Amino acid sequence: MAYDEDLAHRVRELLGGTAGVQEKRMFGGLAFMVGGNMAVCVSGKGGLMVRVPAEETYALLERAHVEPMVMAGRETRGWIRVGTAGVATKRQLRTWVDKGARYAEGLPAK
Repeated sequence: MAYDEDLAHRVRELLGGTAGVQEKRMFGGLAFMVGGNMAVCVSGKGGLMVRVPAEETYALLERAHVEPMVMAGRETRGWIRVGTAGVATKRQLRTWVDKGARYAEGLPAK
């Protein structure tokens, strides 16, 4: 399944004023990098993958439309998947894009 082009455009608009943003196709979707670190990825499986502080992962999983990010059959702390219904409005999407971008900005640049 190809990633949602409309969702990618909406993410692009939200990150428009953020310095050091790059886009890269990966994980079957379109990743948005900040300072060389992945912040969010429009998933080929629908919705958004969001990079978050590892210690916040389990608390964020309590939110509606959020589930664990699973890679190679294992849950990945520091990453969550937000379903399509959780990024339907601009306000919802901004919450997750901002969270991923802020975290990526705080990491050493690559």
